[in-house]
Amino acid sequence: MASSDSVQTPDTALRIVPDPNDPRLTQAVAGIDHEGKPVETRVVMERPLTLFLNGQEIVTNMTIGDHPDYLAVGYLLNQNMLRPDDEITAIDYDDDLETVVVRTKRQTDFEEKLKKKVRTSGCAQGTVFGDLMEKVEEIALPQDAELRTSWLYALTKAINTMPSLYLSAGAIHGCVLCRGDEPLLYMEDVGRHNAVDKIAGYMFLNGISPGDKMFYTTGRLTSEMVIKTVQMGIPILISRSGFTAWGVELARETGLTLIGRAKGRRFIALSGAERIVFDANPSDIGDEDKRHGRKAARSDAA
Repeated sequence: MASSDSVQTPDTALRIVPDPNDPRLTQAVAGIDHEGKPVETRVVMERPLTLFLNGQEIVTNMTIGDHPDYLAVGYLLNQNMLRPDDEITAIDYDDDLETVVVRTKRQTDFEEKLKKKVRTSGCAQGTVFGDLMEKVEEIALPQDAELRTSWLYALTKAINTMPSLYLSAGAIHGCVLCRGDEPLLYMEDVGRHNAVDKIAGYMFLNGISPGDKMFYTTGRLTSEMVIKTVQMGIPILISRSGFTAWGVELARETGLTLIGRAKGRRFIALSGAERIVFDANPSDIGDEDKRHGRKAARSDAA
């Protein structure tokens, strides 16, 4: 598995960050630019990963291929195929066969659930199965969580300036688990749903509590992103991108704090504003440096 990891304890000073220098994740491709001149640019690798739960094939995801164990466990959790109290006995990954098998002590059979699936608005064709909405409606997010605007400004600056596959090659989404003003876990993938699932899997396997955490994504705040964040028990979701109407509706129904268009000093909250503590003066922050803006960085990296 490709990673750049530094993990000390389940809930203190933990960090997984992207490794843009990993040769398995990008490759150099020759082409020409707008003037017809030869250029060479880095492009993100994309490969299939077929997920099995015990003896049953569940889904094939297109992914960059790092952290297949976290992706598999997080996917199963967010599809309600794994229960919070399930005991995982083994996770077997075969790079040559491009498969990962999650084995549990509890016997599982999701043949009927697999018949009902919905293709989501996530890029790279995310899919959800069965009765997710009923499960989401049962979840109570912690009401005492808070988001200080000083944390938000510090987080957006730190995340946008971290080394990443996006800054080196583009065509990828990033998701970050945060606490206070500190980014804790940073995952990337061709689909933001995969990046979310990797974080969910890591949290489950390492016993990370969600109640005091925040979730940051570079992608749109869609219904899928809201559902997955609520499923994980995280009370605050932040994005530098915009919203969908259903995403906002679900956030309000579930009590999720939903913040979008978070760039520089600016942001918009459309749900859960009662958790926001305005402890920083926006005029002291300044606008986002175009050199570090994700869209601007794409042209710089090309």
